[in-house]
Amino acid sequence: MKYLAFILFLNSSFAEAEIYKWIDKKGKVHFGDSPRTKDNAEKIVIDVISYKYVKVEQIEFYQSDKTVNKSLDVKMYSTSWCGYCKKARKHFNEKNIKFVEYDIEKDKAAKKRFKELGGQGVPLILVGKNKMSGFSSQRFDKIYQ
Repeated sequence: MKYLAFILFLNSSFAEAEIYKWIDKKGKVHFGDSPRTKDNAEKIVIDVISYKYVKVEQIEFYQSDKTVNKSLDVKMYSTSWCGYCKKARKHFNEKNIKFVEYDIEKDKAAKKRFKELGGQGVPLILVGKNKMSGFSSQRFDKIYQ
């Protein structure tokens, strides 16, 4: 029986839920995984940066970063404990990619730049004019070319 519970637990972690918002006749706002009325229900889309969702977008050249050697194209805003940051570091080292890393928990100026760049989670990786939120080796290789 405990093996069945373990299997069900693993399967639940891979499930993807939909979230809906609707307003009842009294004007009260409700949220749930299945709307009571389809007519006025609005599906809520939430972009979560994770191994499934890595966001890449174009940015203007970032002038505030005076400490970086401009010959280095890759900058990573990270923390010491972040698993995806560790994967990114390992990938960069295996491919001999030069990069500059800023720990946003140890460097106040780096945290300020991170926030100015719209950072919400680590790693935040800059490659030229591309900003990658999260890390995927395939997506990184595509923008690094």
